[in-house]
Amino acid sequence: MNNAVFTDNTTESCDYYPALDEILTAAQRLKSVVTRTPLVRSENLSERYGAEIYLKREDQQLVRSYKIRGAYNKIVSLTPAQQAQGIVCASAGNHAQGVAYACALLGLKATIFMPAPTPGQKVEQVRKYGKALVDVRLVGDTFDDAFQQAMLFCHAEQATFVHPFDDPKVIEGQASVGVEILNQLAAVDAQVDMLLMPVGGGGLASGVSSYFRESSPQTRLIGVEPEGAASMSGSLAAGSNETLTQIDNFVDGAAVKRVGERTFEICRQNLERVITVPEGQVCSTMMQLYNQEAIVVEPAGALSIAALNSVQDEIRGKTVVCVVSGGNNDILRTEEIKERAMLFEGLKHYFIVNFPQRAGALREFLAEVLGPRDDISRFEYSKKNNCDRGPALIGIELSCKEDLQPLLARMREKQIRFEYLNDRQDLFRFMV
Repeated sequence: MNNAVFTDNTTESCDYYPALDEILTAAQRLKSVVTRTPLVRSENLSERYGAEIYLKREDQQLVRSYKIRGAYNKIVSLTPAQQAQGIVCASAGNHAQGVAYACALLGLKATIFMPAPTPGQKVEQVRKYGKALVDVRLVGDTFDDAFQQAMLFCHAEQATFVHPFDDPKVIEGQASVGVEILNQLAAVDAQVDMLLMPVGGGGLASGVSSYFRESSPQTRLIGVEPEGAASMSGSLAAGSNETLTQIDNFVDGAAVKRVGERTFEICRQNLERVITVPEGQVCSTMMQLYNQEAIVVEPAGALSIAALNSVQDEIRGKTVVCVVSGGNNDILRTEEIKERAMLFEGLKHYFIVNFPQRAGALREFLAEVLGPRDDISRFEYSKKNNCDRGPALIGIELSCKEDLQPLLARMREKQIRFEYLNDRQDLFRFMV
């Protein structure tokens, strides 16, 4: 599968900018369809950052993400003839669920293309929401692969394509998140100093930032991207919409090689900047949200909260809103999330160790090299047929990251030959 990127030419040019009256019309249209999600103050985060931190809980939306807003607003705006031709979309999960739910609600048939690596939980949710009206097709490795196939199908069948982010009606629907935020803050007589929004293709950031630009111009508008799929920040830095050659798909709800043409132009006008967050930090934030807030989010849903570390010196004493964009996390990913979090926090380390060829070498390693709080989480010999002479792959968990240097010092003191894998990404990916 190649990585060609198709542009949907069925809608108007990228000179489009969301009009306030269209955003308000979309918000009114959606009132009977979507959940008015809570805007809640986080006690833990507010105390940690010395600010008033509010979370816009779109993970509590009907389909557990904000995507229903744009999808429904687009589909209900189509003519009866366009609706009758069938609906097509490409999505890594959340947009697909929104389209499926909207089509089931309106009695319309849809064909939905999703990347093959999409978490199974999201695929099953799409099928559940769409019932018998939706045909799900898993193709390619990335959103862009699925998008390509969806466009080919759409042109062949003359079906109506519902873009996940680069469409005026989708952008206006997503902007209703911003309408709710300002209404909810007004109810408690508060103003927002900074708004942090996740950025994938840019639909949410475009819509919400456009509404805030008109209705709350003093608010600083900041987008947040995963470091491994920094398509918007890269394009903003280049001054033109660029296509990434490869991306890390872990933050699947915000991993695209190329943002929208419209969304790029809108974000370039509206956003103060776009922050990138390492995937490991996203995982660490997910674990903290679960353990401290009892909130289950997907990786993209944790982006805006993970970005608080990057702006902590700017927000003390301020009021900040983080958009929690979705909660469609597959429980089967928990071990990977925990692993990535521990690696990012410096609590898990991997080594290839060549033990001295004498009796008691392993026992000595356990008794004299490992610290009292260190724990072996993985141990396997690389040579299965002669384990007493082969190197071993060892994974060690630490109680605090400061314990690493004493561990390394003891290994050198005992003249143990080892290779540290965390810094050797070529070996790390192969062995771990």
